[in-house]
Amino acid sequence: MGSLAVSGIVFACIFAAMILGMTLRAILPERHLCTDTKDLIKLGMGVIGTLTALVLGLLIASAKGSTDTERDGLARIAGDIIFLDRTLVEYGPETKDARETLRAFLLDMLQTIRPAEKPELGHADAKSSTDVRYEGELYRKILELVPERDSQRTLKAQALRTATDIAQTDWLLFAKRGSSIPTPFLVVMVSWLVLIVGSFSLLAPPRSIVFITLLMCNLAASSAIYLIDDLDRPFEGMIQVSIAPLRSARTQLGRAGSESEAQQPAGSLSIDSRHPGYANRFSAPQQSATRPTTERPLQRCPHTTRGDRARVQKGSQP
Repeated sequence: MGSLAVSGIVFACIFAAMILGMTLRAILPERHLCTDTKDLIKLGMGVIGTLTALVLGLLIASAKGSTDTERDGLARIAGDIIFLDRTLVEYGPETKDARETLRAFLLDMLQTIRPAEKPELGHADAKSSTDVRYEGELYRKILELVPERDSQRTLKAQALRTATDIAQTDWLLFAKRGSSIPTPFLVVMVSWLVLIVGSFSLLAPPRSIVFITLLMCNLAASSAIYLIDDLDRPFEGMIQVSIAPLRSARTQLGRAGSESEAQQPAGSLSIDSRHPGYANRFSAPQQSATRPTTERPLQRCPHTTRGDRARVQKGSQP
């Protein structure tokens, strides 16, 4: 059931309670609505209102925690994908198939989260598949690499660890997908809201301004339920988790010149690809090791006298 349907049901329940309260006020005798009875009803509704506020706060915290978990997980997967691609580039050109599988895995994730995302990176004819297939294929292709140097062995171990982290984070997000709001909590809170609005309509006089005020309260309560339920669905509805990290990773993987970077020797550092600002630091021409030295003329001290200079010259003669 969607968030809009849930909020519609809540609105209908509260509106029915509002109409029922107005009807009971017209039917009940005046002795049932004396001052003492009204004070008792107000006291009871105050307690229920406090409990409703507490439960509402718990529901908001639960929905916000679910959204934050999904957002942090997507950002971590995007960062690991970029780092794994750079690691494979440093390994050598023999990791081309593994990098293609990594691109296919990222594309499949984007199309799963946002079906409107169109395939790019030259994979327009990529088949839609599950993440399990790409994760297993990527891990297997990294394992099939045969390192020839110590630097390649280090890069292979790092690539295996990063691929494992990506798979673990992806499965963790998959396991946490679903509603984090317990249904009994929502039902109890809606019941309390029905009692509160019904008591308001029971105690208030039958006037137009009262009806409009109660209707606005009903709209506010149902819209709050809508926002909470929509916030608990990070990839659906109006409030969705941003997939900007995955799009950024897709851009990084699809850069022009990535194939040329793969032709670098194994273990070499591509400074320009990691941080463009570092290029200016290392591209400056080196200066000569020997610097020309110029002798400065001996300056005369202004405090020496003519006799001092004569004694110095006399002592310097052989």
